[in-house]
Amino acid sequence: MGHRLSKIYTRTGDAGETGLGDGSRVPKDSLRIDVIGDIDELNSAVGTLIAHDPRAVVKNALVEIQQGLFDLGSEIAVPSHTVIDADDVAWLEQRLDELNADLPRLKEFILPGGGPGAAAAHMARAICRRAERHIVALARKEAVNAAARAYLNRLSDYLFVASRILARDEGGGEVLWRNDHKRRRGSPSDSPPEREP
Repeated sequence: MGHRLSKIYTRTGDAGETGLGDGSRVPKDSLRIDVIGDIDELNSAVGTLIAHDPRAVVKNALVEIQQGLFDLGSEIAVPSHTVIDADDVAWLEQRLDELNADLPRLKEFILPGGGPGAAAAHMARAICRRAERHIVALARKEAVNAAARAYLNRLSDYLFVASRILARDEGGGEVLWRNDHKRRRGSPSDSPPEREP
């Protein structure tokens, strides 16, 4: 275990720069720090999702995903350092296939919602997509581990499928997008969202 923090504030970032794991300093609005911030935000969103106490198979995977996201953040914080590998991506794919096996085929677009946990999963998915976009942008300028990009891509898929599972578990069903919503629009009480169980 490395050095533990004995003091929370250091004042070293007051000028708008922060230190990376290799000792170099970069502006706090650099693309690399954006990616680190996205991953931190995503990990927090996954923690919020866990707090909704989803079924054990989802909760156990999310706890492991939090560990993986911390690894990923450390990887981005130390240029040329790699932690995430093809095995991590394959593990996510296995969890994704397990969850998706029991779901009905998707016929419609789904809107975020369906219950508190399902909505939290959709929020985490959206943050994951942003993290993926930023890591792709970073990879255009600096070397980035290809497995790290794939991990985020697969994770967003996992979170989408988890949202479908939670929508059913919570009894709210999935909120479906209607292509005729403008024609059918009335007062809010006249047109509740269509749901699929």
